[in-house]
Amino acid sequence: MKTAITKAVSCGSSMESKPQVLSKKATVSVIIPTLNEAGNLPYVLNTIPDWVDEVVVVDGRSTDDTERIARLLRPGVKVVHELTPGKGAALKAGLYAASGDYLVALDADGSMDGSRLQAFYDELANGAEYVKGSRFAPGGGSADITRFRRFGDRGICFLMRILFGAHYSDATYGYFAVRADRRDHLGIDSNGFEVETLINIRAHRSGLRIAEVPCFEANRIHGDSNLSALKDGFRIARCIVREKVRGHRAARV
Repeated sequence: MKTAITKAVSCGSSMESKPQVLSKKATVSVIIPTLNEAGNLPYVLNTIPDWVDEVVVVDGRSTDDTERIARLLRPGVKVVHELTPGKGAALKAGLYAASGDYLVALDADGSMDGSRLQAFYDELANGAEYVKGSRFAPGGGSADITRFRRFGDRGICFLMRILFGAHYSDATYGYFAVRADRRDHLGIDSNGFEVETLINIRAHRSGLRIAEVPCFEANRIHGDSNLSALKDGFRIARCIVREKVRGHRAARV
C-alpha cells in the first residue's frame, strides 16, 4: 500500500494572486454542483482559468436561469441534470460525467476562488492523488465561518484522527481534486452535505497520496445557504461513526 502524504502549499487570497505560466499535459475538468445559482455563476465561471479543459455544471432541478447562464457564459459547458436531491448525488454525477485526467470540485456560491485551481493541479502533477482544500492550514482563511462551525470542524477532524488516523486540518470544506483514475476509490454513496467528510475518510482509507492546499473562503455572493450547522453537524458525526462500523469496501491502492 502506498503511504499517504499530507502537506500544504501556499494558496492565499484572490487579491494576492499573480499571473502564472502553466506547462500542463493532463486535462482538467471542473465540477460545479448547482441549485438556483444563476446570480453567482457569472462570478464563479469568471474565476476559472482559460486553461481548464472542461466545466461540468450539475444542475439539481433549478427553477431559475442557472442552466441558461452557464451555457451563455461558458460555451461548451457540459450540463448534467441530476434528479436525486443533495450535494453528494450532484458530486457523484459530476465526477463520473467529467472526462478530464484531473477532476476538481468547486462550489457555485462564490465562496471558492477558481483561480486557485493551479495549486490543486500542481499537487496532482507532483504525485498527489487526492488534494484537499483547507481553510485552516497555514495561509488559509475564511470570511464566512462562525466560531460554532469552527469548533464543530475541529471536533470532526478529531474524530477522523481518532477513528481512522486521518490527519486533516479541515474536515468540511468542499474544495477538492482527485485524479480521474482514483475517483472509484472515493466510493461516494451519500447524498447530503456529509459527503465532503466522507470523501476525506474514503481517500485516506483507500491509501491515496494526499496533499492539502490552504485556501480562502469568501462569503456567499447571492442567495441563502442550505447548510444547517447543527443539523448537518449531527449528520456528519453519524456518518463518521457509521463509516467506522461498516468499514470501507472501495478498492485500495
